[in-house]
Amino acid sequence: MSSEISSDPSGGESSPESKPERLYKVAFDLPDETADWAHASAERLWTGKTSVKMEVQVRNTPFYVKGIAFEDIVRVRADHGRRELVFEGFVSESGHSTVRIIIKDDDAGDTVDAMLRSFECSWEIDTTGHLWAIDVPPHVDYASMRISLLRLADEGKIGIEEGALARTHRDGLGLPESDR
Repeated sequence: MSSEISSDPSGGESSPESKPERLYKVAFDLPDETADWAHASAERLWTGKTSVKMEVQVRNTPFYVKGIAFEDIVRVRADHGRRELVFEGFVSESGHSTVRIIIKDDDAGDTVDAMLRSFECSWEIDTTGHLWAIDVPPHVDYASMRISLLRLADEGKIGIEEGALARTHRDGLGLPESDR
């Protein structure tokens, strides 16, 4: 499969006096089950350079990749055959978490939007309008947010997946250590 999934975190805004950061796409290969569902073999995320060679900081929230969140640091390698940078390994978490939802009830979108704004989260929506990739910043009381999301899921309005939970959010839920 040669499909790709990517999004642009830049928002297109920059001031004349500030030079915009140069971003690089990194391919995160998807497991077969996810690739079949996503209709793509890899998800490409925007990243920015760090001070360590071949380590980059993720600049957007993934729709499909598990274990990765906004601003996490990852190690990459150049794949000359594919002519792209490819994810090689996780380095360190940023404190952000990734939560994904699927809107099952068309009326739920406004409710979810208002709830996410109240928790000061940002999110990206795929082209169908049904899959949302949510960035949960470190300061968010994720335990409270999760209760609200689970209530909507119990009502059949959304489906939910916790793609990557930061240590502080796991601790707030009383969850054990995990591989992210």
